[in-house]
Amino acid sequence: MIGKFRKISLLLLALLLLAGVGAIQSSMDRDRDRLGLTRIQPLENAPPMLAFTTVALGGFRGLISNALWIRAGDLQENDKFFEMAQLADWITKLEPHFVHVWLVQSWNMAYNISVKFKDYPDRWRWVERGIELLRDDGLRYNPNETLIYRELAWFFQHKMGANLDDAHMYYKQEWLAEMSNVFGKKKPDLDELINPQTDDQKARAKLLREKYKMDPQVMKEVDALHGPLEWRLPEAHAIYWAYLGLEKAKQNPTRVNKDDLITLRRVIYQSMQTSFQRGRLISNPFDKRAEFGPNLDIIPKVSAAYEQAAEEDDKYHDHILHAHRNFLRDAVYFLYENNRLADANKWFKYLGEKYPNQLILDKDTNSYPRNLTLDQYAVGRVQEDVGETSQDRVKAAIEGLLITSYRSMITDGEEERATGLRLLAQKLWDTYQIKTQQRSGPLALPPMDEIAREMRDRMLDREHGMAPQMRAMLRAKLRMPQESAAPVPSPAATTNEPPETAEKAPGP
Repeated sequence: MIGKFRKISLLLLALLLLAGVGAIQSSMDRDRDRLGLTRIQPLENAPPMLAFTTVALGGFRGLISNALWIRAGDLQENDKFFEMAQLADWITKLEPHFVHVWLVQSWNMAYNISVKFKDYPDRWRWVERGIELLRDDGLRYNPNETLIYRELAWFFQHKMGANLDDAHMYYKQEWLAEMSNVFGKKKPDLDELINPQTDDQKARAKLLREKYKMDPQVMKEVDALHGPLEWRLPEAHAIYWAYLGLEKAKQNPTRVNKDDLITLRRVIYQSMQTSFQRGRLISNPFDKRAEFGPNLDIIPKVSAAYEQAAEEDDKYHDHILHAHRNFLRDAVYFLYENNRLADANKWFKYLGEKYPNQLILDKDTNSYPRNLTLDQYAVGRVQEDVGETSQDRVKAAIEGLLITSYRSMITDGEEERATGLRLLAQKLWDTYQIKTQQRSGPLALPPMDEIAREMRDRMLDREHGMAPQMRAMLRAKLRMPQESAAPVPSPAATTNEPPETAEKAPGP
């Protein structure tokens, strides 16, 4: 009886314990999912092989992926990149929810492997493959992981947007070509992609959504908040993916590292700064290569982004404000250079109010905002590079400003910049003359009109100047008569023989 009673008691205890485990299992699963410790939901829309491996292999997936990872490292050291890329594909299939697998493999392709190739097209293929790995696959299985958004944004900001890779201009040109297909080889119009009407617009909207995984409605939100942006350049895409990362973080606040949010915000304001510096495409009818100019319309939002970042980042507060001051100095100078004098005065005044006790010219110990006019500051910026009283360097700077001014005259949308550069050249000439008027005559510069005429003639020279079409347009802008056709040399001029000898030369 005692043995039978003991068995019944143990059985009841086991049932009680199982019931208790069952009661708290659901709560434990919710907590593990909230903390990102495991995945209790099956993969959605996964290829059959991936779905099979994640279920059938169970805990052995980690061991197999570790072995493959070691093998991939060996292959990379031996420059066997294509075999290594195949192993990377297997590793991500074995561990689709392990975020660092995606980060490491994509970085390896875009940075470590790409630089092994000398040819720029080969490099670009690996950079693009790294981006696709994160965008097309990583986010497909981890749509809420801010680290993947951060890394994807960084690729656009740093690998494509910065100039540290000597192939960076090739990357920009290739991306511009791809985005031109999305926007119909014209200035981006997001509204026509949000509500496409024609077959062409529908096809391009589909291309944007399916290939590049971008939502034109979200792009419009980003443009309104951080723009206007040039969506054919990588900086805009860095801002887009960082913005999405911040939005996902709001939806999953318990699974977000504060430092990751700071990094995403940093990508946004740094990419906005880059967009300000060279985030505008300049259309040059005589050169198919892309030319970049400053995006002056974005200045107010860049300034606001810096100030917001400084408020949110206690650790780097002073560094961000220092960068903000440098940005304001550039903004004033760029506005002045583009003949937007009212805006330049506005931001020059704001610079003085925001940082009244900090120098605005690095080589002038008295250059507090209260001690300089806008003209003096703009000229001072040029003088920092050329030296105050070096005649040769000042003349070269004036010539450079004039040449760029003439080129801007024949470039669509650059007329105001042409005027601003000519004004800046004149101010620099005036300042130099005032500083050297007490010195001997040889230090004086030639008259400004003479320098300008020399630069104009240099650009209009048939042999060493611009292309014929560019010369013709510049002459039209300057209201000068068009040049006459080049004389056709006579047969006698093409031979060393006397004319009568050349005329009697036998035919072939």
